[in-house]
Amino acid sequence: MQIQTSPLILSFGAADPAGATGVQADLAVFSALACTGLSTTTALLIGDSARIEDVQEVDPDWVSDQARVLLEDMTVAAFKVGALTNVEQVAAIAEILSDYPDAPLILDPFSSRLPALSDDDAEEVMTAVRQLLVPQATLLMLSQVELGRLAETWREGGDESMESDIDHLLALGCEFVLVTGTSAAAAQGESAAPNTLANTLYGADGLLSHDAWQHMAGPFIGAGGTLSAAIAAFMARGADAVDAVATAQEYTVGALAHAQRYGMGKLVPNRFFHLQQALPI
Repeated sequence: MQIQTSPLILSFGAADPAGATGVQADLAVFSALACTGLSTTTALLIGDSARIEDVQEVDPDWVSDQARVLLEDMTVAAFKVGALTNVEQVAAIAEILSDYPDAPLILDPFSSRLPALSDDDAEEVMTAVRQLLVPQATLLMLSQVELGRLAETWREGGDESMESDIDHLLALGCEFVLVTGTSAAAAQGESAAPNTLANTLYGADGLLSHDAWQHMAGPFIGAGGTLSAAIAAFMARGADAVDAVATAQEYTVGALAHAQRYGMGKLVPNRFFHLQQALPI
């Protein structure tokens, strides 16, 4: 009998039949990066590589029970929280995570793959995420557009800059904020190369890294989830946030460069590209 040695990571997210996003995609990333994935499903999707046709929310008690049973049996090295569908799920997951403050939590709660919530429901979910999950997060990942949407849950006039929004999130207790899709020249005030975007990491000491990448045309599904899952994997293996983000970005760029079209829909990142290159014919 062999004792488990690869880090265990518990992912909360939707079950995507195409494996492009959600827990199936997370488990693939974890496996590719020498970790073992566990999953707690928050929603069941009906869809393919082009679109999602319907979603069935999982009862919050089932979400809680899925995770509790696993955590009573195993020691988890990190958590990743993806798409959530209602306030009750947010509260249930936040209560569970509060019992494991020493394990890194990677929070990536926005998903373009899920059908849009009504404005009122979306605001309630985002407010709950801000109040209950952001204070527990080791790293919160979101795009610049998503940051603006989240900031609408607390802004009441005044400074509406991205930096002030990030300061607000850090003040809540989140250790790091990674904003994707920023201007490639934003940090240095320089002109950017054509077709480049950047991912910018902030912490208590301010701007920690600003990494520009060549924009790939795609269209892709699952690019953001691949990045956040890779960050979780590298942190579960002991990397600090700055190193985990840098290495995860390199891995994600490779996965996108080798993306595959499963059917008639969008391109899906190839999470095992570096392993397949070494396979014998």
